[in-house]
Amino acid sequence: MSNNNSEYSACSFKTSIGGQALIEGIMMRGPEKQAIVCRKPDGTLVTKIDTIRLVKERYPILGWPLIRGVATFLSSMIMGVQALSWSAEQQPEEIEGEPDKLDKWIEEHFSQETAGKLIIGVAVVLGIGLSVGLFALLPTLLAGLLNKALPLGVFRGLAEGLIRICIFIGYLWACSQLKDIKRVWQYHGAEHKSIYCYEHGKELTVENAREESRLHPRCGTSFLFIVVFISVLVFSFIRTENTLARMGLHLALLPLLVGVSYEFIKLAGRYDNAFTRAISAPGKALQHLTTAEPDDSMLEVGLEALKLVMPEEKGKDIW
Repeated sequence: MSNNNSEYSACSFKTSIGGQALIEGIMMRGPEKQAIVCRKPDGTLVTKIDTIRLVKERYPILGWPLIRGVATFLSSMIMGVQALSWSAEQQPEEIEGEPDKLDKWIEEHFSQETAGKLIIGVAVVLGIGLSVGLFALLPTLLAGLLNKALPLGVFRGLAEGLIRICIFIGYLWACSQLKDIKRVWQYHGAEHKSIYCYEHGKELTVENAREESRLHPRCGTSFLFIVVFISVLVFSFIRTENTLARMGLHLALLPLLVGVSYEFIKLAGRYDNAFTRAISAPGKALQHLTTAEPDDSMLEVGLEALKLVMPEEKGKDIW
C-alpha cells in the first residue's frame, strides 16, 4: 500500500476514513476495509483486518438523509465495542482484567461464538442506556426538581439545557483525569493527526503527522456535542411542564436528533467555510479534553492502521 502514498500527495482533500482510539491501539475504517493495529507490551504491532460491507448496500433506505445518521451511529457503536474488546485481548491479563459476573455467566451458558455476540450486544445496550440516561433523562429530571423548588416558567428549557451541557462537559473532564484513559486520549490524538496528514496530501510519516493538529471537525466528540446542543434548542421551545412527558419526548425525538446531528457533522467534515467552522468550534474545543498529544510510537500505530484501509482506487474514499 505504500506505493499509493504518492498518488494522494498531489492535493488536499476530505477523506471518509475515520477511526477510534483503543487500548494501546487504533481502529481505522475505510470504504472497503477496517483495520485494528495495537502495540503489545514487547513493542511489536499486531493487526486485524476485516473486509466491510456498508449496511446501506444491503438496505438502501438506511443511506437516506436523517436515517443514515442513526444507522451509522449504531453500526459504529457495535464495531467500536468489538474493536475495543479485541484490543484488550492483546494486553496482559493483569491489564485486560477479569471478566465480570455477567460475562462469566454468558460464557458458561452459551457457545463461544454466541457468547461473544451476546457480550458485545450487552455492552452496546449498556453504553447507549448510560448515554441516554446521563445526557438526556437526568438533566430533564434535575430541571424538573429545580422547577418545583424555584418555578422556572419559560426558562425551564434553558435551565435543562445548561444542566445537560454541564453534565456532558463534566463527564468528559472526569474521564480525562483517569490515568488509563489519558493513554486512550493520546491514541485519539494520533488518529486525528494521521488522518489530517493523509488529507493534506503529505507522505505518511511520523515526522509529518507530528506537525498536524489533534483537533478534527469530524470527530465523535463533536458529534455528541452537536446532539446535545440541538436537543437544547429543540426543548427550549417545548412548553410541557410534566417531567415524565418531557423525558418521553426526549426518547421519542432522540433518533431524529441523532440524524440531524449526523448531517451537520457531514457538512463540517466536507466543507471548510465560516458556517462549518462555527459549528465545529465547540466540538473541537472539547477535544482538548478527549485528545492528547501522542508520542511517536502512537503516531506509528495510527499511520499503519490508516495505510491498511486506504482504497486501491484513488478517490474512492473522498468524503
